[in-house]
Amino acid sequence: MAKSRGENGPRGPAAEGSLSGTRESLAPGPDAAATDELSSLGSDSEANGFAERRIDKFGFIVGSQGAEGALEEVPLEVLRQRESKWLDMLNNWDKWMAKKHKKIRLRCQKGIPPSLRGRAWQYLSGGKVKLQQNPGKFDELDMSPGDPKWLDVIERDLHRQFPFHEMFVSRGGHGQQDLFRVLKAYTLYRPEEGYCQAQAPIAAVLLMHMPAEQAFWCLVQICEKYLPGYYSEKLEAIQLDGEILFSLLQKVSPVAHKHLSRQKIDPLLYMTEWFMCAFARTLPWSSVLRVWDMFFCEGVKIIFRVGLVLLKHALGSPEKLKACQGQYETIEQLRSLSPKIMQEAFLVQEVVELPVTERQIEREHLIQLRRWQETRGELQCCSPPRLHGAKAIMEAEPGPRPILQPSPSIRLPPDAPFPSSKGKPKPPKQSQKEKEQWKQAKASAQLDKPPTPSQANVAAAAGDACPPQDVPLKNPAHQDPAHQDPAPQDSAPQDSAHHRSQDSVHHHSQESLTSQESEDTYL
Repeated sequence: MAKSRGENGPRGPAAEGSLSGTRESLAPGPDAAATDELSSLGSDSEANGFAERRIDKFGFIVGSQGAEGALEEVPLEVLRQRESKWLDMLNNWDKWMAKKHKKIRLRCQKGIPPSLRGRAWQYLSGGKVKLQQNPGKFDELDMSPGDPKWLDVIERDLHRQFPFHEMFVSRGGHGQQDLFRVLKAYTLYRPEEGYCQAQAPIAAVLLMHMPAEQAFWCLVQICEKYLPGYYSEKLEAIQLDGEILFSLLQKVSPVAHKHLSRQKIDPLLYMTEWFMCAFARTLPWSSVLRVWDMFFCEGVKIIFRVGLVLLKHALGSPEKLKACQGQYETIEQLRSLSPKIMQEAFLVQEVVELPVTERQIEREHLIQLRRWQETRGELQCCSPPRLHGAKAIMEAEPGPRPILQPSPSIRLPPDAPFPSSKGKPKPPKQSQKEKEQWKQAKASAQLDKPPTPSQANVAAAAGDACPPQDVPLKNPAHQDPAHQDPAPQDSAPQDSAHHRSQDSVHHHSQESLTSQESEDTYL
């Protein structure tokens, strides 16, 4: 529910009478009929007396313009399989985006399951990440009074957005309240940009699939990442894209390009509403949703492709141009497109197969930008660079990664000894004092008598291993004569035996070190 007038805080005299997002402020008047209508506890369609009318699966009143067009029915079993695949992707989104983005693109082209479409749009657009990065921001904007200049314009546009959809059919209903909240919040979030009428249908489509806060952040992503500069004051970005579209048309359909050039029809006359509303007011609703699925995944190139397909099939043959002798007839032809070319299956197939890439669009963008600067000077609107689809947005704004904590795979009681790899008990740890005593005793023994080579090897091996704690060291000078070094001719075999002993002791030392490191890691 929207916040009441009192909850929004006191207002100054200039803001008195402006909208605060309440039912009362959105009502057409204080008459009894309007009051009874707004006090209804039923749905918005019931409030306007449409309870007896049938509603299609998209929420439109059957027979209205938004509900027209043949629907592509997906078998229930196929739909359930797609839902299962999408649930797996959404639950492991970062992994899929990093390693299997092509699979995501193919599944978006097939159509996102209706039950998961709103959630998928949030993930694809980066709106989910924006929401996580700005907790409480929308509530803060929602509680702010807003600029009365924009509030008045937004109020006048509310009833024009999909008036035959059950969510927006009631004047002052829940749908219109949420739409007002989202649009007002954007004017506060980007006060230098304000409000553009083409933002209203974009926000309305989002609200049909998600709550107001999520819809707001998806709208932010569309305005700043997918279509930057489209809703600025002078509409410079949409004018540039109109020239790009017209240039690409020469390669896609030379016949249509030649006809529009001969008639001197500016692209703004037919493509402004297409692009700024992302075809939400042009195509049948089933086609709108399929186009948006691909648009959120692949970016603005989908909007260009749809526009090129419509121009190609509306004006791309001599037979179709017979009825377009002048500018007026041509514009009417583009405003009343044939239902066949807008049909969901046909349109999506044509869009997928059309060979127009991001690289081509960016190359044309540089060409048209250079021409603009030569003829009109520098752009007044400095919008951020356009990002082509979900992968580019994710790379530019990666989401928060969970911190990985080490989780022990082996758990032992605190007093249990940690076995080595050979099953032998681990030698006890030495204290620092005991280590120093061992080094001093070793040094004094070396000063008394220089060790033979075989003794040096044994001492080095013993130094690597843990020395016994309770056995006193013996001075080599006081050893029994029977234990003196043998003759030089017997030293080689003994040295070999000592080397083997050294290797064995050194190997045991490495195993003990590995076991110690493992213990430090897991316990």
